[in-house]
Amino acid sequence: MSLPPGFIDELRTRVSLSQVVGRKVTWDMRKSNMAKGDWWAPCPFHQEKSASFHVDDRKGFYYCFGCHAKGDAVSFVTEADNVSFMEAVEILAREAGMQMPARDPKAAEKADRRTQLAQVMEEAVKWFRLQLKTSAAAEARAYLEKRRMSPAAQERWEIGFAPDQRQGLFHALTQKGIAADLIVAAGLCAKPDDGGAPYDRFRGRIIFPIRDARGRAISLGGRSMDPNARAKYLNGPETELFDKGRNLFNHGPAREAAGKGMPLIVAEGYMDVIALSEAGFRATVAPLGTAVTEDQLRLMWRISDEPVIALDGDTAGFRAALRVIDLALPLLEAGKGLRFAILPQGLDPDDLIKAQGAGRCRRCWRPRSPWSTCCGGAKPRAASSTAPNARPRWTRCCVPR
Repeated sequence: MSLPPGFIDELRTRVSLSQVVGRKVTWDMRKSNMAKGDWWAPCPFHQEKSASFHVDDRKGFYYCFGCHAKGDAVSFVTEADNVSFMEAVEILAREAGMQMPARDPKAAEKADRRTQLAQVMEEAVKWFRLQLKTSAAAEARAYLEKRRMSPAAQERWEIGFAPDQRQGLFHALTQKGIAADLIVAAGLCAKPDDGGAPYDRFRGRIIFPIRDARGRAISLGGRSMDPNARAKYLNGPETELFDKGRNLFNHGPAREAAGKGMPLIVAEGYMDVIALSEAGFRATVAPLGTAVTEDQLRLMWRISDEPVIALDGDTAGFRAALRVIDLALPLLEAGKGLRFAILPQGLDPDDLIKAQGAGRCRRCWRPRSPWSTCCGGAKPRAASSTAPNARPRWTRCCVPR
């Protein structure tokens, strides 16, 4: 949707930035000067005790001298409430009593279609969660218990189960009045080549809902319970909602946690993300069934200036680290970097937490940590930087010799 010229400028003049920001912060009245529109508070985007977040109410801009966040009322709502630009404009327009311009019919139709597909995905998530409680899911529950995922954690992550039925989900959704074409368009079912009724894509699998930065269910990931399955992990296909190269698993919660000062950890899979988050590393994400893409790397840098790439301690993990380095080097800019924590041989983050506790992981990606003591005594290799004033740490520890 496009906005008429001058609409944003008019919106900025009608809203008070201090009132918008004031819903999220506690002003430092000793440092603020209300008469001059000069406001100070601890920054809402990172943890701090001092008031380094400045709002200039007359100019309508804010700036943090700690994390360097800056912008106007629209960007503040976008970041603080984790909404899109247009949603932030709509929120502020309602507060200012301004009428939003009429939507372009084609854009409105596309947005409504995406909303419908997201609702279908939510219904599927509910159904899969119910199936995890059935007798058919006994093996799946045993597997989750073996992986030490408590019932409470299963609820938090909305874990579900897809029974080994050709049309279990399809019949459940159509009985609720959901059109078959929407079920297929959401990526939940596929049409056979012979033109028959759609069949479920996920069968005999533990289900992990995939949500976007705004918390909408956009796809699913499934872990097969059949050891002979061609793919142990399966993601939903590319759809109008889901582009696996442009999304991250656990994006929204990780972004919120990173904004409070937690390091952004990039793990390899769903179970690693869940294990790390449950162990206290809530700012953890994972790519979705692919090697890290350029779009995903830029998403990571929007969340944190220096993500930690935590890869499995094997040859494949090391090679994956090299691929990320090759991808990132041309994209480096001042203030952006990466750190790598390649874990002890044969262990992934989930294994390391279970074997040696969260403290061992914390030492692995603590900034300026003594790598030789946290990674089994392996000597760190050379680190390098290619961007002036940047802080990349191309540190490789536990490298297979």
